[in-house]
This record gives sequence, C-alpha cells and structure tokens, in this order.
Amino acid sequence: MPRSTTAVAVFAVAVLSVAGCSGDGGEDAARSSDPSAGTTASLSDSPSVSPPGELPSPTPPPPPSPPAATDAASASITASAGGSPSPVPTAGRQQKLVTMAVSGGFAGVRQEVVLRGDGTVRTSDKGDAEVRRAGAAEFTRLRTLLGDPALDDVPASTVDRNAADLFQYTLRFDGRTVVTDRSAERPPLDRLIDALSEWLPA
Repeated sequence: MPRSTTAVAVFAVAVLSVAGCSGDGGEDAARSSDPSAGTTASLSDSPSVSPPGELPSPTPPPPPSPPAATDAASASITASAGGSPSPVPTAGRQQKLVTMAVSGGFAGVRQEVVLRGDGTVRTSDKGDAEVRRAGAAEFTRLRTLLGDPALDDVPASTVDRNAADLFQYTLRFDGRTVVTDRSAERPPLDRLIDALSEWLPA
C-alpha cells in the first residue's frame, strides 16, 4: 500500500475519535450548563417564601374559654343573698325561747314543752313534769329552727273548724302566738313542731 494512503487512513481514524469524544463532552457540558433542571428541583423542595416587603398572614388566636365556674358562682351569690337561718341568741335560764302546748285528740291530750335559754327542756304530760338538758348540737338545731325568717310568714292561726279530733298546737316564741292543727302545710312551723315533739312523752 502506498504511504500516502496509509497516512490518510490514520488521519481519518484520528478525526473520528476526536469527534466522538467531543460529542460526549458536549452533551455533558450541555447538561451542566442547563440551569433549569437543578433550579426546578430546588424550588420544588424549598418552603414557600413571601415576596419581599410582604408580611406573612398572622394566625388568629383561639377564642377565650368561658369561666367554668360561672354557674357555681351565680348559685353561691344567690345563696348568700338569700341567707340561711341563724340560731336565735340566748339570755340564760330565765329566758323562754319557745313554749309549745299540745291538746285535743281522741284521748284528750294535754302536753307541754318549754325550751329555755340555758338549754334546759321542761316537759309536762297531764301535770307530770320533767326537766332535761339538750346537747350542744340539739340546742343549736332548735335555736336555728326558731331563727328561720320564714316563720314570719306563718299566719297566727291555721285551724280547720270542720275537722274533728285533730291535735291543736299552740306555740309562743319571739313575742307572738301561733295556733295550728297542721291541717295545712307550713314547712318552717312544721319543722319546729316536729323537733319539739321529740321531747314529749310518747
């Protein structure tokens, strides 16, 4: 083969090799120089940022919780305003806090109970008398029943004239006299009668 032909063939092979390398490098260079791919991935992964000069929208605070004890406080205020009965004051043995006489019935009952200011209780049943002393708690309970403001609303007389053989209760306390046969309910008076009746002979 002539030398000129061999030289031309070697040159052609060298040119083709350089062209192939240039093609691969150019493709890699094109990828590295294209900013769109990397920028797209970066933007998709980064958190959103408000434009410059614009403040982010504030999160509204939760509404305040209403006080849980409103109903309880209202009830407490109402109870305080109404008040509760207080024990009546005492002034010693000579003071009669309350006297209750019981009469009537089929057997013709005549009984009496007297509570004095020193806590002694005198009872009598058809003339037979007995004196005892109330304990501290019982004495306070009786005085508290006497101090109930609702007693002021009890009428002086509650008697059913058409009813026969009912017991009649005559109570004297706080400067007044109240007569009842318990034919009508008078809760504050009924509570006092029940408490005093516990001292009477059965």
